[in-house]
Amino acid sequence: MTFFTVFFQMLALLIMIGAGYLVSRIGMMDEHTNNQMSDMIVNVFNPLLIFSSAANAVGQISLEAMWRVGLIAAGMFLIFIIAGMILSPIFEKDLRQRKIFQLMVVFSNVGFIGIPVVSSILGEEYVVYVTEFMLVYTLVFYTYGITLIDGRFSVSSLKEMVNPGTIFGVAAMLVIIFGIPVPEFIKTAATYLGNVTSPMALAAVGFALSQADFRKIFCQPRLYVFSVIKLLILPLLMLPLLRLAADDEVLVPVSMVMFGMPIGNMPLILGSQKGLDVSACSAAIILTTILCIFTVPVLMICAGY
Repeated sequence: MTFFTVFFQMLALLIMIGAGYLVSRIGMMDEHTNNQMSDMIVNVFNPLLIFSSAANAVGQISLEAMWRVGLIAAGMFLIFIIAGMILSPIFEKDLRQRKIFQLMVVFSNVGFIGIPVVSSILGEEYVVYVTEFMLVYTLVFYTYGITLIDGRFSVSSLKEMVNPGTIFGVAAMLVIIFGIPVPEFIKTAATYLGNVTSPMALAAVGFALSQADFRKIFCQPRLYVFSVIKLLILPLLMLPLLRLAADDEVLVPVSMVMFGMPIGNMPLILGSQKGLDVSACSAAIILTTILCIFTVPVLMICAGY
């Protein structure tokens, strides 16, 4: 697949973001609507997309590939944690605020943006791979992420791991592992409802862009440097290790998409809850989301897709 083929597929996603921006600017979507829409994505449509991708992929994905994806996901977060420790002092001198940059390195938007990207470039049947990354993400966030910010481990935070995303994620894994046949009418309903995820998620990004101060996003040189490291340099440095772990013609590009995803919302939410200054994080989320439209095609070409 050529650079421009992937680029135009990513450009289609950018148009969806633009649609969300436009309807927000003309007053058709406000913060209340966006919050409700985001809740539906997280608790209904995204979990159903995960489940439908597994139901439609029964017999098409080997258990060996699923095990490899799990190991790759664990390895990705381990490398990101180490990279965050090394890089955060470069971008932030304040010791407390430095934790935000560590979270920004580690916690990418593997679900909200990762699912639309994998679905559009590689196919909906490979969203099930994203599920494993999301499950590992959840485990790492509620252990390492909470511990980093609080300075201590809290067992109570693990209760938040039980949510529709993880429940349907586990269900999707069981469907694949045991080859459980799902009735056609359930697959059809889950697929149609799950397909709502991509346009709604991207429209939500457009809403965030409509509320942002462009000067704070596009006039901070350190955020551009951080974005290039996050979206390009780190994934490309990890590519040789990925090739040692997997030689599948689809598994490598799926993993590279996961490596190169923009910053997720969880560092912003967690930092806000703990009283940290999250202005740089908010700007970096939007900047990396826009820039990934251009960096993902580069990663795909380097991955040989």
